[in-house]
Amino acid sequence: MSKEESQNTKLFISYSWSSEQHEAWVLRLATALQESGVEVVLDKWDLREGHDAHKFMEQMVASADIKKVALICDKNYIEKANQRAGGVGIETQIITPEIYQKEDQNKFVAVVSERDEAGNPYLPIYYKSRIFIDLSNDDLYAKNFEQLLRWVFDKPLYIKPPLGDKPAFLSEKVGPSLETTAVYKRALDAIRFDRSNWSGALREYFDRFSQNLENFRIALQSGDTDEKIVENIDQFLPYRNEAIEIFLALSQHKKDAELNQLLHRFLEKLLMYMERPDHITTSTSWDFDNFKFIVHELFLYAIASFLKYERYEVVSYLLGQDYFIGKPNQENGMVPFSEFRKYMESFRGRDQRLRRLSSRADLLENRSKTSGLEFIQLMQADFTLYIRASIEVLKGQNLYRGWWPETLLYYGYGGSKVFEIYARAQSKEYFKRVAPVLGVSKKEDFQALFNAINTEKLRVPRWEFDSFDPKELLCYEKVATKE
Repeated sequence: MSKEESQNTKLFISYSWSSEQHEAWVLRLATALQESGVEVVLDKWDLREGHDAHKFMEQMVASADIKKVALICDKNYIEKANQRAGGVGIETQIITPEIYQKEDQNKFVAVVSERDEAGNPYLPIYYKSRIFIDLSNDDLYAKNFEQLLRWVFDKPLYIKPPLGDKPAFLSEKVGPSLETTAVYKRALDAIRFDRSNWSGALREYFDRFSQNLENFRIALQSGDTDEKIVENIDQFLPYRNEAIEIFLALSQHKKDAELNQLLHRFLEKLLMYMERPDHITTSTSWDFDNFKFIVHELFLYAIASFLKYERYEVVSYLLGQDYFIGKPNQENGMVPFSEFRKYMESFRGRDQRLRRLSSRADLLENRSKTSGLEFIQLMQADFTLYIRASIEVLKGQNLYRGWWPETLLYYGYGGSKVFEIYARAQSKEYFKRVAPVLGVSKKEDFQALFNAINTEKLRVPRWEFDSFDPKELLCYEKVATKE
């Protein structure tokens, strides 16, 4: 450490000579700080015979060279500080105006070494409302010692991020609305508090949501770019967040038999927005791209929410049932869940212009920060959908397409990740719970999938040099190996 850095971390320890045991405690703390790169000024090290102890302490507290002062607070220290007695009392008379009058109040911190019989920390009267560092608890000592070091070096654990751009839906330009706020609050309250009208309130919210999604329909004019689609998607964000809160509440609080069908019918109504409606006779290949993103994202979050809370029976139902869209070009008017992800023509040009591997994946990752779910949970859902769809393709049950897991573009970023449900599936009992979600009954059922991948009959998504290994993400070698 350079001399300049050492001066910037010079710390004075103020304490009371309460007992030999307490003095030894202070000495151990001072030694640990010194060994951690803090230049500690301590009377036992820096005060010599013949020196004026009171003047020494006065100089240390007021010195501009001392950047930090730690007040070691035990019962004896507090009594002397409050009564202005002895050396501690002299220091207190100097510290009090320093704390209250100076703009920079980061020079002093109370370090609690002892608590009273009621468990309350010993703190000086002048310090009562301020944040302290607690070293009185042996179980928390290591964690709070790190907190002390961070305070000394001005390296807080949490750094305020840079200010971003205001979301598009908050702009002065009024965007479309689903008009769901009232019914959303009513449904959320009924679900969380298990009210008898929960299913009716939920159905009312789902109906309002699916009907008013039409308000977000856009008709692109000649010369319009993908930015108009992205703006529309951004304006939808508060309604997406409402839906996620509903999904999470349902996954935690409701196990009623009718839940599966209510969710299925809701998602089914959303699926229709990805197709050209009967009342629109002409359209471009871009016209429904906003709905393709919105509906795909909602479906992904529905699956992620129920996986998060291990509601595998709900996910299995949603993936096992086909969805009615009533189009004559589809067999019996029914389609599998893989129809919730469709290619967005408008983003092909956007990827080229912005030099991105997937603008869609970028949007999903960025928007996850306000969702209440970690992005890895979204990736876990995406991977689950990919495996289930791939297995159905191999069985001949999915007559249309597999599932392209957009978010797995980010799988390798920040180090390899293990998905929780597949790590837990090492347990035979747990695997039995997860297996129906994937459309398998035993571990060996995955072998056909791996064979198809090895012979290139089944495609593993790739983004230039980025891809993933399904066998690795499934933790296949360890699946169902433990009792």
